[in-house]
Amino acid sequence: MAGEIIVPLHTLTKPDQSISDFVYCFSSIQNLSAIGQGVIIPNGRIDLSFYKTSDGQFHISLLGLETKPKMTPGHSISTFFAINFNPLAVEYVLGHPVADILDKGKSLPNDFWDFSIDYLDDFNAFCEKATQKIQSLLPKEIDERKRKLFALIFQSNGEITVKELSETVGWSARQINQYFNQQFGISLKAYCNILRFQASLSHIKEGKLFPQLNYYDQSHFIKEIKRLSGASPKELFKNENRRFLQFLMTDKR
Repeated sequence: MAGEIIVPLHTLTKPDQSISDFVYCFSSIQNLSAIGQGVIIPNGRIDLSFYKTSDGQFHISLLGLETKPKMTPGHSISTFFAINFNPLAVEYVLGHPVADILDKGKSLPNDFWDFSIDYLDDFNAFCEKATQKIQSLLPKEIDERKRKLFALIFQSNGEITVKELSETVGWSARQINQYFNQQFGISLKAYCNILRFQASLSHIKEGKLFPQLNYYDQSHFIKEIKRLSGASPKELFKNENRRFLQFLMTDKR
């Protein structure tokens, strides 16, 4: 029908409990090209993306942590699947730091993890294959300090000090910050600010345009939201043209 508006379709699938420390979710976006000027905003996760362009080309890419908003790729994407990794996966699943791809990404071979373009035809099959692959990569031993560290950070929405974390997990503040900088390319404080921002999105989505979390005041709240999203809380709430991708998929915890 002439003038018909095509709306992107979003699907989120939570991971199996066996990999939940390492995977936040699996996500799918259909009709991504319908968003003319889409904006990707920081979400505190490392994304392994699998997508098909309108000309039938298959691509796999790994995206590091984001610390600022960026525009969606200029090429036309018809199908987009992703594994949204928690930071613990960097060491125990991916097996190498992502500090060198902070705020950017890198292309991977089209047969990475034995995936192929055919898996973009069935999101459930994609999730099942990804789950089995991740399970096969996990080592027998996980540093419990790191597991506990991230559990505390996520539970607090980033509203926890380095001192509190250090005392609770038995790891010095210097070691924690060194770990973050070496593995992810940012400090613990910077990472926590991203999580607090993400937690604020669910409040903004409900029309709560004043800080519900531990910001100094309204001015600081607006400044931080603008820094990480490129828009004011009011602009995010309106989300004109549905262009803020993670904002569309944000659910209140």
